[in-house]
Amino acid sequence: MDHRITAFAAFMLAGPVAADFDPTAYPAYETCALCHDLFGNSVRDKFPKLAGQKPVYLETQIRSFLSGVRTNDGGQMAAIVTELAAADIAVVVDWFASQDPPPPAALPPGNSGKAMVERLGCASCHGQKDMPHVPYLTAQHSAYLFKQMRDYKEGRRDQPDIASMHQESLMIPETDIKEIADYFAAQERQDD
Repeated sequence: MDHRITAFAAFMLAGPVAADFDPTAYPAYETCALCHDLFGNSVRDKFPKLAGQKPVYLETQIRSFLSGVRTNDGGQMAAIVTELAAADIAVVVDWFASQDPPPPAALPPGNSGKAMVERLGCASCHGQKDMPHVPYLTAQHSAYLFKQMRDYKEGRRDQPDIASMHQESLMIPETDIKEIADYFAAQERQDD
């Protein structure tokens, strides 16, 4: 029998070792890493990339999930943020905001997103360093951006201070929303 299997079996049968497990011995951001990746560059497009995102935005979203102002499909975020102690929020925010921004995706051939972004004025808020509550959209998963924009358009993302503005500007065909999402995903993240 392989010695690694034997060692694993012995570990699994050792009850007292498991009883001594201390979850507080690990940094709080490791809880978030289960979905968002340890360095904030999530592989699955269901989970946003947090690396290099604005700290104020990250903290605002965590607190919005905690208070119930923001929800998500399935309620995973509302459940997971309750595992963070108040002091953990700053640790999580600092960790992900300090990571290198994710690399951009490839821009699909013939993408017309740039013209729509300019026409709608998206960049007048998104990407501006002096607007800390507004997230960077660049180098984000296209599918994640598409879903969030569609949720705003259809009234499923209800943050009263910003929902109506997004809902009005996104009254465009879903094919155009996809073009915008693909365009942002393919742009390098940098402060304007």
